[in-house]
Amino acid sequence: MKTPPRLLRSAVLLLLATTSGLPGLTAGEAPVLARPGARPLAANLPVETAVLTEAPAVPPPITRRTPAKVIVNLEVREVVKRLADGVEYTFWTYGGNVPGSCIRVREGDFVEFHLNNHPTSKMPHNIDLHAVTGPGGGAASSFTAPGHTSQFSFTALNPGTYVYHCATAPVPMHIGNGMYGLIIVDPKDGLPPVDREYYVMQGEIYTAGRYGEPGLQNFDPMKAEDERPSYVVLNGSVGALVGDRALQANVGETVRIFFGVGGPNLTSSFHVIGEIFDRVYPEGGSVASQHNVQTTMVPSGGSAVVEFKVEVPGTFILVDHSLSRAFNKGALGMLKVTGPENMLTYSGKEVDAVYIGQASEAGSAASKREAELIARREQAIAANPQIGTITQEIQQERGKKVFLTSCFACHMANGEGLPGVFPPIAGSDFLKADKDRAIKAVIKGLSGPITVNGKPYNNMMPPLEFTDDQVADVLTYVMNEWGNRFGSVSTADVKRVRAENK
Repeated sequence: MKTPPRLLRSAVLLLLATTSGLPGLTAGEAPVLARPGARPLAANLPVETAVLTEAPAVPPPITRRTPAKVIVNLEVREVVKRLADGVEYTFWTYGGNVPGSCIRVREGDFVEFHLNNHPTSKMPHNIDLHAVTGPGGGAASSFTAPGHTSQFSFTALNPGTYVYHCATAPVPMHIGNGMYGLIIVDPKDGLPPVDREYYVMQGEIYTAGRYGEPGLQNFDPMKAEDERPSYVVLNGSVGALVGDRALQANVGETVRIFFGVGGPNLTSSFHVIGEIFDRVYPEGGSVASQHNVQTTMVPSGGSAVVEFKVEVPGTFILVDHSLSRAFNKGALGMLKVTGPENMLTYSGKEVDAVYIGQASEAGSAASKREAELIARREQAIAANPQIGTITQEIQQERGKKVFLTSCFACHMANGEGLPGVFPPIAGSDFLKADKDRAIKAVIKGLSGPITVNGKPYNNMMPPLEFTDDQVADVLTYVMNEWGNRFGSVSTADVKRVRAENK
């Protein structure tokens, strides 16, 4: 005789409710059933609703020393959000943001999980929580159509920091569109206290357009299959953790970062420039098994917890040390530390803008100015001749950020270059004389002897992998900065020159 599934499920849960059958729990901690054959309930446990936070915030540590029944309500939303300045993307999210809401429970908690798929969604979604012991991590139990809710329960058997993600086919597309996050399972006795905790995740975005190409971008499945992301970002977008959005700390404080990689493909080499991790919990485990670590590898679908004390003030840069991702694709953030100098530990200047490009203060200011100008343009009447002027100003602010990313190191902040090595672009007769030649130099590179302002130069400028818009923007910027008044460059100009020089 075949046992009915509901009775079999109840029997299994009753077995798990014994001390010997539930690893990690002591007597009195196990969840029990209200009655045989009923939906599993933690009838003898206190009930609380999980606090969910938006990155980089972390829910408060679990201070209770006994398990509870924890109710998690997580909503899936498909939303258009900023990916980079001037670039938008339709993200699929847990909780409306990328990464998804941070969840925190305690080892031994009985978790009742509700996944709600908003009625405006176009796709069904589910969730695979790596903290779940059971096939699919909850994925099969949580497949949810738009406008519907799914519910399942599990016991958090193992402490650690775990990734969760969507496991609906095609899985790489769902994850690549932003469907990942972290669930923290605090040990029974809690983690060591620190002054500040932050939640940071890295992920890839595969857009049809190249990095920085403006407008609403679509997912490119071929780039995803080839593992060639247009963007590699921290917390869902370029600049999510820079400028006014940077992480904050004070000198003398201890910082803990729960760092995860949503993927779907790339491993991260997580590093904080100017800091050493005092303790690392590798791969999201519950034991700090490494000390004094410079860079820690975090696999796709994995995590690590790092802790360090900040000894000196300044701006510390968070990067994937596969550095093209940091400086050219967006995997860069900041930790700003304030407080008194400690000259014995370090004496030096603030982070150089040459090093961090458009993430520098100048780049952040350009982003703000660009947003202000766009708002002014939207308010202007179509017939107003001022619109043309505002449009060029927007170009210049965008171009400034491109300049800070790739051109600044050679041509210097003042456009004067390096005498005898790199020619000036401030007051440059070479730049002023031929706009098409300047465009060609950016897209094709330039080598061999040239004369600028009567002085010879013989160096090499490599071709720059800019979009047509970026070429137009950066040249418009340099043609109108440092006293230059050399006109402007349009995207159409760049397209024409590119076509003529194929």
